[in-house]
Amino acid sequence: MDRYHEMLMFEALSQTASLASAARRLDVSGPTVVRAIARLEQRLGVALLERSTRGVVLTEAGAAFMADCSRILRQVDEAEASAKGSHTQAQGSLTVLLPLLFSRYVMTPLLSSYMGLYPEVKVFAQYHDRFPNMNEEGIDVAVLVGHLPGSSLIARQVGHVRSMVCSSPAYLARHGEPKVPQDLRNHRLVATHAFRDKVQWDFQQDGELSQLKARTRISCATIQAAIDAAANGAGITRCPSYPLHEYLSSGRLRRVLQRYELPALPVNVVYREGRKASMRVRSFVDHIVDGLREHPALQLDAL
Repeated sequence: MDRYHEMLMFEALSQTASLASAARRLDVSGPTVVRAIARLEQRLGVALLERSTRGVVLTEAGAAFMADCSRILRQVDEAEASAKGSHTQAQGSLTVLLPLLFSRYVMTPLLSSYMGLYPEVKVFAQYHDRFPNMNEEGIDVAVLVGHLPGSSLIARQVGHVRSMVCSSPAYLARHGEPKVPQDLRNHRLVATHAFRDKVQWDFQQDGELSQLKARTRISCATIQAAIDAAANGAGITRCPSYPLHEYLSSGRLRRVLQRYELPALPVNVVYREGRKASMRVRSFVDHIVDGLREHPALQLDAL
């Protein structure tokens, strides 16, 4: 059996709960799958799977090999599709990594519209606020907020995010507007973390980083709850700019201490293959790059 078919069997077994289900998926016998995995492990000199009464799980080496196998098998499928003349239509599976909060406020409509335009692409979305190892984890495209570490990945900047302090006009009319960060100690502060009796907010004063520690009046379990509390006059809160956009543009919240805000963080769409990227990757990147660059919540100092 050639290496291509061994990779197919390893991918099927690593994505299913049991040997029997992998064999059914490939329409082969169970012993055929077992022999293929044994040959792979013997040739590579590492254990790819751990077997137990509950099924099989990938070892660390197996997870890395799985990501490479998936990439190679996708490229084979794309080469065949190109030869058949179907390369102009995006199709296949696409794994994307998106920031959790950012996705809720910004990305969901773009994902929905992309899926409507490209019905042959199946999107697997992961939601984490971290910088991934895209090659090892088999991630095709990621949206990342913050300065990127040096790498060979392709990045297209789409906008900026700021950390803003804001409150309702009604609250500021009653309690006055803080003029410098230290004034916040005399205000009702709304924290964006549950059970947090103090906030620790960073500001930029006279070109230097300063830190304010002050007691909170309300601690909320989510950023959205803190925004709603501030919009209803509970106090002053601080959070990323993108969930605030509609509140600020409608006048429900007002931005304060703008001159002391930290520099904006870039938002980038990152992918791996560059010009060699598959049609589904290129179509997804182009779609969300255009959409994010037009999104008013990512415009620098739009409000």
